[in-house]
Amino acid sequence: MRVTEKKLADGVIKLDCEATAIEVNNALKEAGEAFAMQMGVRPQPGKTIEQLCQESLGIADLDKVVEASAIEVLMPRALDRRNLVPAFPPKVVPTVKFERGKKFTFTMDVTVKPAYELSSYEPVEVTVQPFVFDETPINQQMEDLAANAVVYEVCDPRPLQEGDACSIAMKCMDGDEEIKALTCDDRTYPLGRGYMPEGFDAALIGMEPGQTKEFTFDAPMGVEDGKPVMKPIQCTVTVNNVQKEVTPVIDDAWVKANMPMFASVQALRDDMRRVFEAQQREAYEGYVQQMVVGKLTSRFNGRIADEIYEATRDHLVQNLRMELQQQGMTWEQFIAANGGEQQFGMMLMMQTREVLVQGFCLDAVYRHERLTLTDKDMEDACYGMNPQANPKMMRQQLEDSGRGFALRETAERLKAARYVTEHAKITTAEVPADAADAPAAEAAADADPQAE
Repeated sequence: MRVTEKKLADGVIKLDCEATAIEVNNALKEAGEAFAMQMGVRPQPGKTIEQLCQESLGIADLDKVVEASAIEVLMPRALDRRNLVPAFPPKVVPTVKFERGKKFTFTMDVTVKPAYELSSYEPVEVTVQPFVFDETPINQQMEDLAANAVVYEVCDPRPLQEGDACSIAMKCMDGDEEIKALTCDDRTYPLGRGYMPEGFDAALIGMEPGQTKEFTFDAPMGVEDGKPVMKPIQCTVTVNNVQKEVTPVIDDAWVKANMPMFASVQALRDDMRRVFEAQQREAYEGYVQQMVVGKLTSRFNGRIADEIYEATRDHLVQNLRMELQQQGMTWEQFIAANGGEQQFGMMLMMQTREVLVQGFCLDAVYRHERLTLTDKDMEDACYGMNPQANPKMMRQQLEDSGRGFALRETAERLKAARYVTEHAKITTAEVPADAADAPAAEAAADADPQAE
């Protein structure tokens, strides 16, 4: 892509951009694949995305549908070409028609991210709560371990009741054909768990050990037009015995018998603690860093332009709407749950300012201390964006898509946040001996001060 720039007034740079025909085609391909994935259209061997969208969604001209998205694919590449970091995403203004297989020219007026200075760069002083390890996840995992290791023991004979367990012998027939997957001589069956259709459990209620009953129940046998086909199943069941569920005690004997890699219950708990403590300490470090960066923001004295503020606010709202949609909550429900329009508006205003000020403060520290990025810094930033992704692959994808400038900004702010924390004067508060709660461990990683 060919990009030229011209400086306008008030920190605005005009970019004149020309994308090649190949770049236009690649942008359409990327936008089309993203659209198909969003609509639940999956790739199939031998068929193009265009063919699949036409067959599944009735879209005759996919290029037209994704045109705006394809143009947005080109926007960050133009910024990256000139190594510009915008204060907010610029608007693309086409100067020719956007068409597959043809060059595309467009302009953008880019408001470059402003540079601010702080009133002081002396070490920040904060008081934080001490780290206290929370045993709750260990106890929960021990409970889960016991719950997943239940055994069934024979109890005194009596008629089966709802919620009982029993051993059964069973033969099921679909017409003249035996259903081998359901046929057995001795199988423990807990009633009321939904393992068999409702009619099956109802037929067992009241049966006693040694009793045999023949009955029919409806079960899904195959699918037609995306819906299960219910068929009557002939069944002969004999109750062998009534059983009770016994949850084992996770003691040394149980551990040695079932988890021989651990010598005792304490060894098992110690291994769990090693994992959970590492997680909690990582969250605690995030909490401390958040406290330090929060204190740093008191040194910000600049004025943020209205257009930067409004664009950031709109970006936060857009992300929030997407999250709510994924959670199945409407915007109106969310607003009501957060005190109504007026209170939510105040919260949004405060959050927008916090996001902007923290970012600008970290930018100032990065410049003032003349910090530089390493490959590890870049990969750490990728990990912070998505801990489940491969950092090296994610970095490559971001840089290939023209979003290297955004990654660099995130990495610079992360490095600045770590620098400020490492040089801060941190005092740990004294906590009464009977205090049992960890210092806001669950909230420590709620907000990443260097991310936007």
